[in-house]
Amino acid sequence: MTWSIIFRERDSGRIAIAVATKFFAVGARVPYIEARKGAVATQALVNPLYGIDGLKLIRDGVGAADVIRILTARDDGREHRQLHVLASDGQFAAYTGAECVPWCGHWTGEDFSVAGNMLAGPQVVSETVRVLRERSDLELPRRLIAALKAGEKVGGDKRGKQSAALVIYGNDEQSELDLRVDDHVEPLLELARLESVSRELWTNIRPFLPTRQNPAGIYDRALIDAEVEKSWAAVRAKAAE
Repeated sequence: MTWSIIFRERDSGRIAIAVATKFFAVGARVPYIEARKGAVATQALVNPLYGIDGLKLIRDGVGAADVIRILTARDDGREHRQLHVLASDGQFAAYTGAECVPWCGHWTGEDFSVAGNMLAGPQVVSETVRVLRERSDLELPRRLIAALKAGEKVGGDKRGKQSAALVIYGNDEQSELDLRVDDHVEPLLELARLESVSRELWTNIRPFLPTRQNPAGIYDRALIDAEVEKSWAAVRAKAAE
């Protein structure tokens, strides 16, 4: 009862999932991402083991089509499931079970995949794909939200709206961005608001956090404050142009 996007940013290697639905707390069950390797979105009558086991298969180097085959082969409820996958082979693959509630279907390309079920019609997926293609001028989080908004505008989940989520991973094990709207009358508007708020401080602070490459991170508060102020000065200067 959901539609979602898996996206790989070609230049940076960032991997993202964006999702919206008329169901509670979609961000807690649909998106699974392994940094630098791949992602799984599991939906319809969601099977969380698809996400857990799918990431293990991706870490082991199993290709996208085989991840789908292995996960669905051992699930007697597969005809009620939907999932799509980006694997470490760089390929996307998707599966929509025959018993998923219509409209249901999926689309896969070189840089992203879109899948949905219990939608108003195929136009939800096609409009989501169109905006993803056309709005490469937007930064990744806003591009994904714009695409979901386009799908919602032509019907979205045919039951209505309730929750949405956006997760992005870069080169580190921890997420770059993890936003969840669990229960809201306008979840995509709230998701967009949260993304805007994240730019006020979080996106400036995140580069200073500990990583495997720099396990202590940067903890000099004077340096952090100076860099944050420099970022804000650039924002103000751009706004004044």
